[in-house]
Amino acid sequence: MSKKTTIVLFSGDYDKAMAAYIIANGAAAYDHEVTIFHTFWGLNALRKEETIKVNKAFLEKLFGKLMPRGTDRMRLSKMNFAGFGPRIIKHIIKKHQVMTLPQLITMAQEQNVNLVACTMTMDLLGLKEKELLNGINYAGVAAYLAEAEDGHVNLFI
Repeated sequence: MSKKTTIVLFSGDYDKAMAAYIIANGAAAYDHEVTIFHTFWGLNALRKEETIKVNKAFLEKLFGKLMPRGTDRMRLSKMNFAGFGPRIIKHIIKKHQVMTLPQLITMAQEQNVNLVACTMTMDLLGLKEKELLNGINYAGVAAYLAEAEDGHVNLFI
C-alpha cells in the first residue's frame, strides 16, 4: 500500500503556493501519491497567464479581473510592499538557484501529482476549464475527501 499526501491549497499567495508545491514534490519524490486540491484563491496558481475569451456574467468578469492570472502575478502573504515584495523574493529565488513556482508546478505534473481544481469554487468565481492549465483534473469536495480519508499526510495551506 502506497502512502498518500493530500494538500488543500486555499491561499492565493505566491509564498504559500510555493510551499505547497515544494511539499508536494518532496512527497512525490518519496513515492507518495500526492493530490493538491485547489480551492478559492488557490485556483489562481492554476490560471493561465494569457487572457482567454470566455462568455461570462458581470460578476464573473469582475472576479476574473481582480484575481491574478498565473503565478507571476500572485502576491506575497507578508511584505508584499504594493507589489514590490514578489520581485524581491523572485530575485532571491533566482540568486539561490531555487525553482520558481511555475517550475515547481511543471515538476509536480511530471511526477504525476494529481492537481485538482474545485469545481464548486470555479462555478462561484466564474472560472472556466479553458482558463486553467492543461493536464489538471476537476472535482468537488467529495473527491478530495475520498483521497484524504486514506491520506498519511493531510495539509491545509
